[in-house]
Amino acid sequence: MTTPIPPPPASAADEYPRRLARHEEVAVRATARSRSLSHARLAVFLVAVAVLGGVLFAGLSAHWLWLPVAFFTVLVVLHQRADRAAWEARTLAGLYERGMARIEDRWAGEGSDGLAFKPPGHVFADDLDLFGKGSLFELLSTARTRAGEERLASWLLEPAPSTEARARQGAVGELAPRLELRERLAIVGGEISSALDRARASAWGEAEIRLRGRWVPWTVRLLGIASTVLLVGWGFAGWPLLPALGLLIVQLLVCLPWMSRVSAVLADAERPSKDLDLVGRLLRPLEQGAFESGWLRDLQQGLSRDGVSPSHHIARLTRLMDFVEARLNQVFLPISWVLCLGTQLAFALEGWRAAHGQDLAGWVGAVGSFEAINALGGYAYEHADDPFPDLLDGGTRFEGQGLGHPLLPASTCVRNDVTLDVTLADGVPQALLVSGSNMSGKSTLLRTLGVNTVLAFAGAPVRARALRLSPLVVGCSIRILDSLQSGESHFYAEIARLRKVVDLAEGETPALFLLDEVLHGTNSHDRGIGAAAVMQSLLDAGAIGLVTTHDLALADVAESDPRMVNVHFEDEIVDGRIRFDYRLRDGVVTRSNAIELMRAVGLKV
Repeated sequence: MTTPIPPPPASAADEYPRRLARHEEVAVRATARSRSLSHARLAVFLVAVAVLGGVLFAGLSAHWLWLPVAFFTVLVVLHQRADRAAWEARTLAGLYERGMARIEDRWAGEGSDGLAFKPPGHVFADDLDLFGKGSLFELLSTARTRAGEERLASWLLEPAPSTEARARQGAVGELAPRLELRERLAIVGGEISSALDRARASAWGEAEIRLRGRWVPWTVRLLGIASTVLLVGWGFAGWPLLPALGLLIVQLLVCLPWMSRVSAVLADAERPSKDLDLVGRLLRPLEQGAFESGWLRDLQQGLSRDGVSPSHHIARLTRLMDFVEARLNQVFLPISWVLCLGTQLAFALEGWRAAHGQDLAGWVGAVGSFEAINALGGYAYEHADDPFPDLLDGGTRFEGQGLGHPLLPASTCVRNDVTLDVTLADGVPQALLVSGSNMSGKSTLLRTLGVNTVLAFAGAPVRARALRLSPLVVGCSIRILDSLQSGESHFYAEIARLRKVVDLAEGETPALFLLDEVLHGTNSHDRGIGAAAVMQSLLDAGAIGLVTTHDLALADVAESDPRMVNVHFEDEIVDGRIRFDYRLRDGVVTRSNAIELMRAVGLKV
């Protein structure tokens, strides 16, 4: 008997609306149920008040109070469950609303912009719109924790080796159709503080242990038990009170020297323990999952040093903190005082931290990695037509067919082919010099290559029909700004960036350089000499890339160097309006639209 082939997963465009409608319907029903239970609670409460009045003033038996109290207790539990169901349904509806916004290209400004993770002076973060409103980070990120956002940002900023990026591809492909997993993470993530980060967890976990030794907690525990027994005997059997009071005094003397450190330990544990409780819940899907991807299995197996899952250890910490909070309850307070529970719990917390504190950064890091890879999985599911790139282990090559920019609407995105190779095999150039008029698509082409390279080495699908590329580091000079505060002119800022790109090209990993209007901040004579020298340096260093220009004199550089080829974008005037087709063509552009653009805005030219 043959095993049936499972049907392919439904597309996001089909599945998201169905799930959104279902969760909205659940939210409506749960909200209505919550409202009805709230009214019922009020009615039962009023009945209880009436019964109490009967007990106090009409001689009614007090036993009648048990009935409304029992009903009220049941209604409280049911009401909480209804509220929880409504909240979960609204959370999941929001998950699919945001997903549909991404599919329909109306997502910009609705998510996290990631600006907190943008390093100053980075060699491509600004130029490729990695962070900010409408950025690549905003499109990709569904992480709810700072750890997850930080890990995703690091993957965008630092290209992974080909082996690591391929391993991530396997994990992304496996997670792409797992909507239930993303729903589960969304529920937990809806309760978590986005400020959770690895550094804070590590600082608490690895701080100096302030309470050590077993004799104090064991002594306090034995004294507390003995005192409790004597007090119970005094209350119910008439035992003498003096021995119990004596033990309580001894217990107080034992605890007194530790009191300030006990208070500090309990206070310091409050915030980390709450964060870690949610970390444990976020880790459970990873701990319990059956994964095929080696990357996910490695992440799963790296969670524990002692064969016990982190969520199990974190659950013990949560139970300790539950007792820390309960000891201040008015009903429990006398028992807590007799047992010196605060001291016992503080020592237990320090023991937990001594055993597992060094693991906290790794646990939070695992949450970050899991959220980041899950975000890429969601992106892959929502962009099912985007393939994974073929990542080569060596050489210096970029071969893209049907390349498009992932931040542009798919319906209007014009795609182009670009192939570069340092070996010049089969006539493939090492670099392209792209000429064209204003607004014709030159800068967008640079960003298209850069962003797809970033996606490729993050482990994500790319916007292309196909993409093969070797290990590359990206160096850009596209969006250069001067700085009034530092007294830095536009031209100086540009040459400083070009110096970074050249240094990058001289490193161990081959570089992909993307230079827009190189040296346009100076005169034509100096620009021609400087641009030719910069391009020569990059090519001699074994880099591949693109240079755009308005200055057609620079086209002579490509004509005289067999490693470069001239290509261009065109435009046309139709009914007095400039139109662009954004198609890359061979050769040098033969016309400019600058005069037409000036006239179009009303300048008398």
